[in-house]
Amino acid sequence: MITVLLVIHIMIAAGLVGIVLMQRSEGGALGMGGGGFMSGRGQANFLTRTTTYLAIAFFATSLGLTLLANRSAGPSLLGTSAPATSAPAGSTAPASGDSTAPAAPAPAAPRGGILDKLQGPAQPPKQ
Repeated sequence: MITVLLVIHIMIAAGLVGIVLMQRSEGGALGMGGGGFMSGRGQANFLTRTTTYLAIAFFATSLGLTLLANRSAGPSLLGTSAPATSAPAGSTAPASGDSTAPAAPAPAAPRGGILDKLQGPAQPPKQ
């Protein structure tokens, strides 16, 4: 669905660029100006209406693509907490009542940011 909407969006964008370039410039130097297939007044009305409809369609497809992308992306990272991690496989918890064993520091929870993903897996400390 996203691919179909994206293709339609690109076609609308290309049409919008073409229609805007066909309009006569008020300054006289920027637009392609007079195609000759319509009178000046009729051409201006047609191009203005077409530009309006294409701009509305462009805006609608932009909103549609945004909504579809957000739906397929899942929950946002903003406002979510890091997932709880379990104890590493090699660590053992002290037995109940054994308070003499030193407490091992808890491993840092992955934050899930883009830099953490690019960094790769964490390396164990060398001894």
